[in-house]
Amino acid sequence: MDGGRARALAYASLTGPLRPGDRVLLNTTAVELGLGTGGAHFVIASLQPEAGENPAFPGREAGHIMKLRYTPLQFRVQSVEEEASPHHAAFLLPRRLEGTPVLVAELHSQAGAAVLAACAAAPDLRIVLVQVDTAALPLSHSRLVDRLRRNGALAATVTVGNAFGGDYEAVNIYSGLLAARSVARADIIIVTQGPGNAGTGTLYGFSGLALAEALHAADHLGGDPLLAPRLSRADPRPRHSGLSMHTIALLRCTRVPVTVPFPPGAGHLTPADRLALAPHRYLRLERAPSLRPLTPYRELLTTMGRTLEEDTIFFRAAAGAGAAAALRARREDSER
Repeated sequence: MDGGRARALAYASLTGPLRPGDRVLLNTTAVELGLGTGGAHFVIASLQPEAGENPAFPGREAGHIMKLRYTPLQFRVQSVEEEASPHHAAFLLPRRLEGTPVLVAELHSQAGAAVLAACAAAPDLRIVLVQVDTAALPLSHSRLVDRLRRNGALAATVTVGNAFGGDYEAVNIYSGLLAARSVARADIIIVTQGPGNAGTGTLYGFSGLALAEALHAADHLGGDPLLAPRLSRADPRPRHSGLSMHTIALLRCTRVPVTVPFPPGAGHLTPADRLALAPHRYLRLERAPSLRPLTPYRELLTTMGRTLEEDTIFFRAAAGAGAAAALRARREDSER
């Protein structure tokens, strides 16, 4: 590029197949802005005269639901709910989550830690990840999810809204949760953003606040909503030191009771923390969750560049929430 070499990402489902030597059109905005997460060029399209038609997820041509709607990159998928889907009948009648734990994690790294801890606590239970469309849209952008899926920690994935690339595509978070339970047979559902949470340093100006809708949906559909608290002792930003301002905002905006598990050693809660937690269920875990299940993934589990060792309480809180969800799923399963 411009006489030099550069790294770029291409999603074959959007660009079609590429070969060495092809000329391509790049989006260079993230690199020019010096962004950390997402700081790479992206291939928009091949400029070769013989470039074929966008394959748009081969095998899903029967679908008519558009992703990346009303943009030059829009493409069609078969959503799990639509008429041509083999699972359409599952959405014709009102469905319920039947008490299934739905653990919401604001950050992608929190979700990964929660999945690993839940899998370690209850390896026989099916864990399904639901990714919303408020950060990275392609599920394939996450090397962490790819590895969790290949290693069997995740039984299935669902991508919601304009997020794409999951085992199942869903139109919104309500049908996404139902797909996780009724179609993917989830015992535990983890809801999160993709990598690249957007924030502005203000109480409500961050993309993860949209996850409040997931908590409302979980409650409405008869699930058991939990929120993984974002804790840190290593983050230099005061708003994320201790209990994150983002967790407080999520709790304030959620109008249904939510269980928030805290590990031992979480630290002192400020009056503002306690006020935000007051309408919800504060769950103090009896013992600190082990980080041993997370260590094989240490190169993929980082938060703002910090490792397991550099921000232990962050990962311990997420792992504790995953273990708590597994315990509740086990209890729910035994009561059925």
